Amino acid sequence: MFEVRERPEMVERAMLVSIYFDPREEPQSESLLEELHELVKTLGINIVHSVLVRSRSLHKQFLCGTGKAQEIIDLARAFECDVIIFDNGLAPSQQREWEKLGNIAVIDREEVILDIFNKRAATREARIQVDLARMQYALPRMARMWGHLDREGGGGSSGGGAANRGMGEKQIEVDRRLAHQRIDRLKRELEDVRSQRRTQRKERERFGTPHVAIVGYTNSGKSTLLNKLSGADVLAKDMLFATLDTTTRRIDLPDGQPLLLTDTVGFVRNLPHRLVEAFKATLEEAVLADFLIHVLDCSSPEVDELYTTTLEVLEELGAGDKTIITVLNKSDLLEDEVQRLLLENRYPGAIYISAASGENLDTLLASCMEVLADRVRVAHYRIPQTRGDLLNLLHREGKISATEYEENDILITAIVPQHVAGKLHSFMVEPA
Repeated sequence: MFEVRERPEMVERAMLVSIYFDPREEPQSESLLEELHELVKTLGINIVHSVLVRSRSLHKQFLCGTGKAQEIIDLARAFECDVIIFDNGLAPSQQREWEKLGNIAVIDREEVILDIFNKRAATREARIQVDLARMQYALPRMARMWGHLDREGGGGSSGGGAANRGMGEKQIEVDRRLAHQRIDRLKRELEDVRSQRRTQRKERERFGTPHVAIVGYTNSGKSTLLNKLSGADVLAKDMLFATLDTTTRRIDLPDGQPLLLTDTVGFVRNLPHRLVEAFKATLEEAVLADFLIHVLDCSSPEVDELYTTTLEVLEELGAGDKTIITVLNKSDLLEDEVQRLLLENRYPGAIYISAASGENLDTLLASCMEVLADRVRVAHYRIPQTRGDLLNLLHREGKISATEYEENDILITAIVPQHVAGKLHSFMVEPA
């Protein structure tokens, strides 16, 4: 059976490489190389050296010229590396050329992200999505992953091999066929998961509870914010992609209105398109939410790029037109007052918070109430004590703030969503 090779388990010393072509790209390439350092560190691989390389033009074989390529290989040998990790995306043929030149393992940014996702995925849904993305990535690279690919199957005398491979079928063709079958099976399983999620979503929509998705760059503090607001215990660590599985929790806003909070997988610059595709079942929570909370790490020097990256991914998902509350998290780490003023100018209306300490979360909740103001109302009802069904409805979907008994009736003041107010319209009374 075809399997994807577990490269990170095989390497111990890595050299990171980023190749850029325009001098104006140098600062961004350096920033991305630093981010790659964090990604690789997440896998537990020892990084012995990083190098930023400028090439005057894009070369088909190595991205850079053969002379530069040899310099990179020589540098990797000098540091006794057993893997070179490129921040650039490499075509399968380019990976093969690099490995042939240096007789050393070569991977790119996409494979690093895929391996992180593979290690972190916990639920069945995430596992299916990761497996699908890894299979789609590995399929065109199979020629470099096996040493037996040029063996051809024999005829009927090959001891049953023909039943597996057929007349003259090469092993690589068998592996590709099996890989395609597995991809098809994973897509069917993923569709089953999406169907289950749609059923769960319809159940939520039946009760009309508003829903907000927490989105943002990886490691910006989304899970910490969910934990602080809801009292949940979602994994929140200072590492990239700590969260791969969505978690939804219910909270009550200060006006009593219930709100569903969903934590989502973090975004990253140059996120492989196949991961966006594979994770749409998870990320569609952002598409279908009533509004979004966009969490930014305001202590990051690349905060503007992180903001742009998240908006680009949301646009790709079809959630670019959602109402967004922007929060500048980790404000307790922002000591430069000038930087704070610059951020206020660039993000007018954004809310400074510290998810870790809880600072200013009351302002965030007030903003959520403003977004949902047209969905709830304060109403007064006179309900017969015999109508327990209506009382249950108010307790379940509204927030009762006052109750009085008068003969056989109950006088109730409650905050209710519009669809509940409609059902109880005939029991509505003017306040005393």
